Amino acid sequence: MTKMAAEARLAPTPLLKDELDIVIPTIRNLDFLEMWRPFFQPYHLIIVQDGDPSKTIRVPEGFDYELYNRNDINRILGPKASCISFKDSACRCFGYMVSKKKYIYTIDDDCFVAKDPTGKGINALEQHIKNLLCPSTPFFFNTLYDPYREGADFVRGYPFSLRDGAPTAVSHGLWLNIPDYDAPTQLVKPLERNSRYVDAVLTIPKGTLFPMCGMNLAFDRELIGPAMYFGLMGDGQPIGRYDDMWAGWCTKVICDHLGLGVKTGLPYIWHSKASNPFVNLKKEYKGIFWQEELIPFFQEVVLPKECTTVQKCYLELAKQVKAELSKVDDYFNKLADAMVTWIEAWDELNPGGAKSAALPSGASK
Repeated sequence: MTKMAAEARLAPTPLLKDELDIVIPTIRNLDFLEMWRPFFQPYHLIIVQDGDPSKTIRVPEGFDYELYNRNDINRILGPKASCISFKDSACRCFGYMVSKKKYIYTIDDDCFVAKDPTGKGINALEQHIKNLLCPSTPFFFNTLYDPYREGADFVRGYPFSLRDGAPTAVSHGLWLNIPDYDAPTQLVKPLERNSRYVDAVLTIPKGTLFPMCGMNLAFDRELIGPAMYFGLMGDGQPIGRYDDMWAGWCTKVICDHLGLGVKTGLPYIWHSKASNPFVNLKKEYKGIFWQEELIPFFQEVVLPKECTTVQKCYLELAKQVKAELSKVDDYFNKLADAMVTWIEAWDELNPGGAKSAALPSGASK
């Protein structure tokens, strides 16, 4: 046996190798995968090509992948393809819909391997998997952050009845170098870079919203997948760069209702490219005004007890969006209709997938 063959036999099987898809939205050749090869190559990739479907996207050799462009989306979804954004990274959610795996990791093509304070490359995917496979603590905050990490535990005064935690539905990772700023903040801090590595993972408490960034994100597709709709953004829409925000607000409200957890913190990736703040401002400016009414809406949303699956929760949310947010702008009528279409398309491609049962406050599955 050669040394290489022996090493291959001894190499551990990557975590969730056959249970996780990596979803990547792109308009360009995926050369960035070369840096990720040691971590991503064992996994299946779903690439969602945005923009011109006649353009050929080059993927480095050795990766197992399927690639979908706009023609494929139209062919697979037919009239329901209207719910998938065009010329916007929100198209990535089509990858969530066609995946047949339990878990999803999504990353942008301008994100590279970051290094921890010791100089070692960070396997972001492995840390996300650890986050997802470990419970969350949404019902009571632990001041040592994640009590399930090695070297930590529940602090004095933490109720023993809540120490089993709740299933983790979402793992939200962070970024070194280029922070995830909106256009006004980019304009006033054009040279600001994040070099602060914080070795912490924490559960976002029940009842608390957060700004979800889609460029370094993992989730349990079986637990929360139908809520991960990135909305109608980009071409033909009055707003962009709020796709992941919208998905984050909807997802968090539904996770709170169903007794599921959302974690944020580790892992970090290296975000290499700052987008143009003037272009971003054009995409964001309606959202900057609208969010002042959207966030109170989500803070006050109440989902009825009859909503026992993610799909039922999401359809109820669409109903409330139409009733309440259409007063803000007619766009929200269109978005609410697209939310319903999204669920219909999801259920067509994923028959029998509505399994999530509502959990009582403080309980675990």
